[in-house]
Amino acid sequence: MRIISGVHKGKKIQAPKNLPIRPTTDRAKESLFNILENRYIFKNKKILDLFSGSGNISFEFSSRANVNITAVDNNINCIEFIRKLNKELNYSITSVQSDCLDYINNTSEKFDIVFMDPPYDYAEYHKLRELIIEKNIINEDGCLIIEHDRNTIFEDDTIDLRKYGKVYFSISHL
Repeated sequence: MRIISGVHKGKKIQAPKNLPIRPTTDRAKESLFNILENRYIFKNKKILDLFSGSGNISFEFSSRANVNITAVDNNINCIEFIRKLNKELNYSITSVQSDCLDYINNTSEKFDIVFMDPPYDYAEYHKLRELIIEKNIINEDGCLIIEHDRNTIFEDDTIDLRKYGKVYFSISHL
């Protein structure tokens, strides 16, 4: 896994082997960021990275622009890894150890981009998506990006579905 673009372009991210993660592939991440960069100016945006794992997506956003990022994961080892690398790269990612549903239920913050990458067997994809929309935590003209596999289907005409190998992104522009 590596940072694709920006200040730390090419930097390899070597997460400890004991982390329970499935990082977004470099190919899928590069394609996603090409889409996002054509639609958004990242500077001064607020980003929420749910199920942040290794922080792969948070680090990519940070490398590209001055953004305010909150990375949420329930695993303390993931959060500690993000904090360590965040300090090393001199980024300003706020990392929070929390269940993502609990975090959404309790936050009063609003974000420009929400990215969620749960384990592919996560049973609450739809519930979490509905809660994010219901709580109105995404700013006008923002978007929700959900990474999933082919077994997760959202029945919504407003979703832009993209496929990169075995990785699917459902993008809702809100």
